[in-house]
Amino acid sequence: MRGKILNCLKASYDKIFKSEIITNLIKVLGCGVEVKTKANRQLSTFNLDNLRWNKIVICTDADEDGFQIRTLILTMIQELCPTLIEKGYVYIAESPLYEITTKERTYFAYTEPEKTKILGMIGENKYSIQRSKGLGENDPDMMSLTTMNPETRRLIKVNPTDVEATREMFDVLLGNNLEGRKRFIKENGSKYLAAADIS
Repeated sequence: MRGKILNCLKASYDKIFKSEIITNLIKVLGCGVEVKTKANRQLSTFNLDNLRWNKIVICTDADEDGFQIRTLILTMIQELCPTLIEKGYVYIAESPLYEITTKERTYFAYTEPEKTKILGMIGENKYSIQRSKGLGENDPDMMSLTTMNPETRRLIKVNPTDVEATREMFDVLLGNNLEGRKRFIKENGSKYLAAADIS
């Protein structure tokens, strides 16, 4: 997928079902949508038996843009076929933050503490460290190690433990609830000031 998809919380069904990216994603899944509207003329009615995959894995870069794209994809699934989340088919692939290369091997650090631990293990040995490239720039071997190979990848299962709370949070962050978003930023914004890019 190139770029960001439509925000399904803010868009009308007419706009959603005219989005080529969204309709193509739903067609790839094969299961159709749970939305009944005249705007939907090309996607079938939801049928879980027609799902082509046993896992839907969302892979995005480990940066702000990647996190936003991930949230937009989750919002699309939640709005158009929430059963996929409720039945446990949706996963997020963790992407590494750093690649640490020694003469012997390449390590992947997914968090700052992991980076510190790996550097401690390497000790005095020579190494190079770089911020992990975007997934689109990785070669096939790297993609296999970090996001595709079931033996080495890390997946987070998207659980429906509180679908209503999730929907409310999506609405605050991505929907038309402007007052709720202002209140959320006022109450929680200070926690993220250090990470904010305000230069």
